[in-house]
Amino acid sequence: MLCRGRVVCGVLGLVSSSRAAMATAAGSYPWRTKMQNGVEVDVDYPGTAVERLRSVLQNVALLKGKLDGPWPEVRSALLAAGGLKEDHSTSHAFNDDNHCDLTTMREDVSFNSNSKGAVAQISRQNVLGPHIRGASLPELGAGGSWSTCTNGAHLTPPNDVAHVQFTSRIAFKLVWVPPSFDEFVLVDDDGQELQRGKPTGQLPPLILRQRNYELVKGGKYAAAADEIAESCKRGLNGFHGGDKFQVLGA
Repeated sequence: MLCRGRVVCGVLGLVSSSRAAMATAAGSYPWRTKMQNGVEVDVDYPGTAVERLRSVLQNVALLKGKLDGPWPEVRSALLAAGGLKEDHSTSHAFNDDNHCDLTTMREDVSFNSNSKGAVAQISRQNVLGPHIRGASLPELGAGGSWSTCTNGAHLTPPNDVAHVQFTSRIAFKLVWVPPSFDEFVLVDDDGQELQRGKPTGQLPPLILRQRNYELVKGGKYAAAADEIAESCKRGLNGFHGGDKFQVLGA
């Protein structure tokens, strides 16, 4: 059983603001950039649509308290925050185990494929450009958005579609939290928590939610989910060390 409320460590501050969350509040970009031909470019992942990723993080910051409703409404909110239309081409997004990375990529890399097989278990003909162009909402900035595949994200550095095929950071990743997998956490490219939600109604099948976690288990993107699970476990076992642990909203 997963605890409904958050367990917050009053002394150690287990629930803390991530670098991305703090940067978003300040209206800045969390990672190093440089100007190249008049365009702001991410130094380490130059395929990232920087302005667009910044817009997505700002949208995600506004989702607090809006991710606990019916799953279809929550998924719609995630798509909109990520700059994606809700149509047939995005019907898989966040609805299975794998397509749970919201990636913002520059237009000049959006037609990249996995032709050399650099991303394991992904088709060498993984051409997403037409879908990205058709489904991306332009008001978030230049480039496009897509729900790319998570597999390979457990490695360091990540060997997934976003980071390898598109040389792009993810704006956020959805990870279902063990052991009940009825709550999820959104994490940024560093694996830091952005938001969490406990949707209601018909969720993606349990086995897909379990597999989603397994895809990141052992890597940095599982850390926030593991921390939530461990914090809830401590909370369910009662208070420890006086008032050190407090259960909120239980």
